[in-house]
Amino acid sequence: MEIAGYISSLFIGISLGLIGGGGSILTVPVLVYLFHINPVLSTSYSLFIVGTTSLAGAINNYRKNLVKVKVALLFGLASITTVFITRKLIIPFVPERLFSVGSFTITHSFLTMVLFAMLMLAAANAMIKNGRNTTGTKPKTKLNLIKLLGYGVAVGLATGFLGAGGGFLLIPTLVLFVGLPMKEAIGTSLLIIALNSLIGFTGDLGHFSIDWKFLSLITLIAITGIIIGGLINKKVKGEKLKKGFGWFVMVMAIFILIRELFFNN
Repeated sequence: MEIAGYISSLFIGISLGLIGGGGSILTVPVLVYLFHINPVLSTSYSLFIVGTTSLAGAINNYRKNLVKVKVALLFGLASITTVFITRKLIIPFVPERLFSVGSFTITHSFLTMVLFAMLMLAAANAMIKNGRNTTGTKPKTKLNLIKLLGYGVAVGLATGFLGAGGGFLLIPTLVLFVGLPMKEAIGTSLLIIALNSLIGFTGDLGHFSIDWKFLSLITLIAITGIIIGGLINKKVKGEKLKKGFGWFVMVMAIFILIRELFFNN
């Protein structure tokens, strides 16, 4: 299973380089199901892996003028603060056993994975439903600061509680509401994900025992993947990326729900 995990780690980077998101969607299931790491600790590892890999991708996209730094910083102002507070002051005090429904016990780990999948389904639906007429060909000229901050808080909560970089929420937001063309949304998303994830990970330091050797290896493999994904991205149209991303997220969400609801003893 570990060999499959290492191969899947390559696809974490490819996903980020190709569609600007999906890295954390792959990372958490890979760590949980293939490397058998506790889901809560996996959210912490995911923040480092996805954050570092996304930073490498963001630098590459910035060189191509595909990163809207102003949007990233405004978005990040709210999301980074939310992520850090959540990881530093809330997550460490959430008990593993939350409550019971009959003979079934709802744990923090189970709830994390189920909520993770539900958010993915909502984001996937938005991407697929609006795939034809929201490719970002007419970008908005004026940013709505209040809405941008609000979206930042929402993504920050998702990142903080679920260890997700937020790409599956960021891409719909940047394309559908901010009005960025798909490829600019990808580059900008990578910078926001990097800021969110790495700051969120610093909030975990001292709360978890980190296997730095393992974490560094997976991250290096993922960075290799993001280089490959970036090369593929040059040859694919933004509209196809957007719809493909939506279907990808939906398939992963359904897999996680089935796994947690029916095969998690």
